[in-house]
Order: sequence, then C-alpha cells, then structure tokens
Amino acid sequence: MKVKVCGMKYLDNIKALAALEPDYIGFIFWEPSKRFFDGSIPPPASSAERVGVFVDATVDEIIEKVVHIPLDLIQLHGKETVEFCAQLREELKLLENQQKRTNRPYKIIKAFSVGTTFSFDKLTPYETYCDYFLFDTKGPLPGGNGYTFDWQLLSTYTSDVPFFLSGGIGPANIPELTEFLASPLSLKCKAIDVNSKFEVSPGLKNTKELKTFITILQKEN
Repeated sequence: MKVKVCGMKYLDNIKALAALEPDYIGFIFWEPSKRFFDGSIPPPASSAERVGVFVDATVDEIIEKVVHIPLDLIQLHGKETVEFCAQLREELKLLENQQKRTNRPYKIIKAFSVGTTFSFDKLTPYETYCDYFLFDTKGPLPGGNGYTFDWQLLSTYTSDVPFFLSGGIGPANIPELTEFLASPLSLKCKAIDVNSKFEVSPGLKNTKELKTFITILQKEN
C-alpha cells in the first residue's frame, strides 16, 4: 500500500522524510493553514511524487505552482466544481505538451469530506477529469481535523477511480488499518494519507514514527 505524507513545511524535515521513501509528499498552498508552505522544495531524494494541495485556488494560481515548484499531482481540497476540474485538466494537458512531459502526466486528486453519511453518487461527474479521489473527515477545516470517519461507508463505493484514504490516521490506527487493507473495502484504495497525527507541531513531522508506519504500510498489498 502506498503512503502519502501531507502538510510538510520545514526543509530539514522534508529531507528527513524523503529519506524514508514515502510514495507521495504533500505541500499545502492554502494560506490560512498552519501548514502553509511558502518556500522552495528541495530536489527529491527519492522517487516520491510531489503533491500540491489547493483550496479554491484559481486555475492560473495552480498552474503557476505546478511550473515553478514543480509538482506531480494537484490535490483540490475545496469546493471545486466539475467544470473547474475540466478546465484544470485541459490546462495541464497543454502544459504537458509544452514541456514534452509524455512519460509522467500531471494527475488530479479531488478531495471530498465524509460525514456520518455520504452519497458517492455525486462523484460520478468528476470521474472524467480526476485521476484519484481523496476521502477526508468532514470538519471545520478543509483538512487536518485530526479524526477518522467510518470507513464502512466505503462499502457503497462503486466507482473505478482509485482513492486516497485520509482523515486523522496515525500510529494508533495501525491495527484497524491492517484489518481495512485485508478487506474488500480497500480494493480501490491507492494510498493512505497521513498528516496531523504524526506531528510534533503543525508542519513538523515525527520521522521516527513515520518510518515505522511507512515500513508497515508498504508491506501491505
């Protein structure tokens, strides 16, 4: 199972995390966040892909970050519409052609907040324009609320689009994660997304705990 570590902020911490070889490293480009990233990302020390997290940004703002950071995946964590995703997809394809980026296309992750109930039917129009969905816990913030949702809700997920599982996942969740990954609920799960439960302070991750977590998760099929 792949692992995404999101909300990275400090250069030395980013380098230490990269050495652990997670599959994805996430950077938040939403200014109100305590984990807002405003700096230069060091060249990757591993094959980890870079994910930029945006909340209701404009297409132009996103493309600027994709070009100058650079990024591999774009995570939309706000109220982005299907039309917005279609426009962003088109602009990313144009950028790929300009850069002759044929072997590693940009990918879009659309995040959805899951409460005590959730209708996955509303995802259908997004399937054409998004490579992955991400399911996070519904709360006062767009993300990083620190608690999980009921994963049994995924039993009604019928889309062919793979998803990232997020929302308050930490070291204490390893037993239930192991059970989840052994169940049919995880068949379309692309990666486990972690953030606040591995932090010393907002944006600063405990790499010792992450090393253990990543080792365990990457052994799971």
